[in-house]
Amino acid sequence: MPANKIILGSEEWCSFPDLGIPLIKARVDSGAKTSALHAINIVPFTKEGEAWVKFDINPIQNNLKTILHCEAKLIGNRLVKSSSGYSEKRFVVLSVITLGAQSWEIELTLTNRDSMGFRMLLGREAMSGRILVDPEQKYLLGDKTDETISELYASSTIQKKGLRIGLLASNPELFSNKRIMEAGSFRGHEMHFLNIKECYMKLDATKPEIHYRGGRVLDNFDAVIPRIRPSITFYGCALTRQFESLKVFCLNSAAAITQSRDKLFSLQLLLNHGVDIPTTGFANSPLDTDDLIKMVGGPPLIVKLLEGTQGKGVVLAETKKAAESVINAFKSLNANILVQEFIKEANGKDLRLFVVDNKVVAAIQREALPGEFRANIHLGGTASVIKPTSDEKRIAIKAAKAMDLRVAGVDIIRSSKGPLLLEVNSSPGLEGIENATNKDIAGEMIKAIERYCKWL
Repeated sequence: MPANKIILGSEEWCSFPDLGIPLIKARVDSGAKTSALHAINIVPFTKEGEAWVKFDINPIQNNLKTILHCEAKLIGNRLVKSSSGYSEKRFVVLSVITLGAQSWEIELTLTNRDSMGFRMLLGREAMSGRILVDPEQKYLLGDKTDETISELYASSTIQKKGLRIGLLASNPELFSNKRIMEAGSFRGHEMHFLNIKECYMKLDATKPEIHYRGGRVLDNFDAVIPRIRPSITFYGCALTRQFESLKVFCLNSAAAITQSRDKLFSLQLLLNHGVDIPTTGFANSPLDTDDLIKMVGGPPLIVKLLEGTQGKGVVLAETKKAAESVINAFKSLNANILVQEFIKEANGKDLRLFVVDNKVVAAIQREALPGEFRANIHLGGTASVIKPTSDEKRIAIKAAKAMDLRVAGVDIIRSSKGPLLLEVNSSPGLEGIENATNKDIAGEMIKAIERYCKWL
């Protein structure tokens, strides 16, 4: 044990000579047990009969143009729980760290820290017996200038032209839309917000076009992200089809969005793909209300307008009389309705699993306000991080595939019969789930575009 311990502030510069990392800013956190290093494109491999891992790192925060390719001997895997309570299985490597004039070997877990403030986290296991922390200070071993950083990484900076991506939506101030624009710009792409109502089309066999306000032709786009509110589904999907006819990659296709917005058709599709749902009845202004109620097991039951969104047009009928009254009220509007069994054991909770490119990238549990039967963040419900079961992940991925959606918010309810699917959303909101999980979901959507456009 060294006689003199190093005194560090809450943030310090360090290096990893064995990994070829000359400088990286670390968050010094004695509250964290393990140390973590930012890593992407992680691939295990065998070298001279031993387990190794190779990975890439962007060592400078908010800079994707500087990239290093690293290799390290693999010493195992570890389940690490983040500050938000989310557990992740990570590769663990050994590497020499240099802080000031001292160097020693530490364990590092590898994880994507794009959404975190620091590319490196120095935990207490690596500091034990060597370091004292003064949390009120920073850079006690010396700060580094931008010029120094640029010089050290001059040979590791790549110049790569970004993609031209359009976000087809209605409100540029919406949290989800702002996050997607930010994520695309951060990853080096040219982002354009395209207001659906300000786009119009030219249908032509030889030269189809899309024009924007003022007559500007929307051409040379590599990809489009459609985020279409339900009230303009028809026109939004028509625009998406027009982009598709121009050979522009659309993150969700017009056909997939259209079928996801038809609640009855989407439930029939899901059942055809072996996805379990609550027992559901459908009718257009039913004449036999009594039999429709019996069909789903009687009260209590849920009555939904087929065209309802974000919890609107959804009613809990606790008695047969109440069910008849609600159904008859909707009948007077000549409305299409769904009648669905009520899952009492769910206790006002459901799960939202966010699927991007056939992978569950985040999950939350939503809980209704006291006195409410349905969990809905738009109506004041709460969200918390949860680890979905393998069955729940499987259902979410199967549901997204059934709907042919590359991006989907899949709502699942836990019942005594097992997990049941409630709904699949083709334009899921990001605010509640990103804030709860600290996951960069907008970034995952941009990465999916990069894969399909072969921009890697």
